[in-house]
Amino acid sequence: MRWLIAGAKGMLGQDLVERVVRDGHDVVAVDRDEIDITDPHSVAQVVKDIDVLVNVAAFTAVDKAEEEEAAAFTVNATGPEILARRCAEIGARIVHISTDYVFGGDATSPYQENELMEPKGAYGRTKAAGEWAVRVNTNNYLIVRTAWLYGAHGNSFPATMKRLVEANGTISVVTDEVGQPTWTVDLADLIVRLIDAEAPSGIYHGTSSGSTNWNGFAKAIMESIGKDPEVVKETTAAAFNRPAPRPHYSVLGHLALERIGVEPIGNWAERWKEASNVVLAED
Repeated sequence: MRWLIAGAKGMLGQDLVERVVRDGHDVVAVDRDEIDITDPHSVAQVVKDIDVLVNVAAFTAVDKAEEEEAAAFTVNATGPEILARRCAEIGARIVHISTDYVFGGDATSPYQENELMEPKGAYGRTKAAGEWAVRVNTNNYLIVRTAWLYGAHGNSFPATMKRLVEANGTISVVTDEVGQPTWTVDLADLIVRLIDAEAPSGIYHGTSSGSTNWNGFAKAIMESIGKDPEVVKETTAAAFNRPAPRPHYSVLGHLALERIGVEPIGNWAERWKEASNVVLAED
């Protein structure tokens, strides 16, 4: 099977390339230097002779999107539209990575795959538009929503917490945002398992099981580096003046995976124990 991964130099993209290669598949790994997903000509030149395309490319600067929504829309909606249309033309399956930000972020129980999208900010609006763009341009798609991603490649929450506590001794982390810390290695594995299972076209949630808040995750990170978890102090989102609203509740349900017999990612705390040495390894 021949895969093309757009956004291959990102945190998820690098782990996905490694996972697919390990399975013995041919991989075309491209990033912005090799493909412009917003340009139909560029896409036609690069996207050919493949079986699966995974679109990891995105405008992910949540705050910046508030001021540059048109630019975010071009990458997060127009790009997926062009990719999905091209995949339909050549008979390839597209896997499109989306986000918890398509929801309102104010629920009290896990968001299921078929719930109403109700984004509160520009980033969420453009990602929701991207989902629709994929769905209307091909009938051979997997939309995989994820949240609270961390990994070894690039900046992520665990590395930031480690750096801040080593510099300052204590850190203040919010308690009023709840979600599912998810390792990029686990999400890459889930994507491969969905393709291997020939999953029906639809929306799936690619997050760890269980839930915590950012403060709880930060305390787990401290334990992993031999620090007292009590160096993590409590605060709330109101203490941070951010242009874009953050979801207070980002927990995603996994009913679609369970219905097709694909096992969801394991509990976030157990997965972090396995991930920590890799994610926090010194260069």
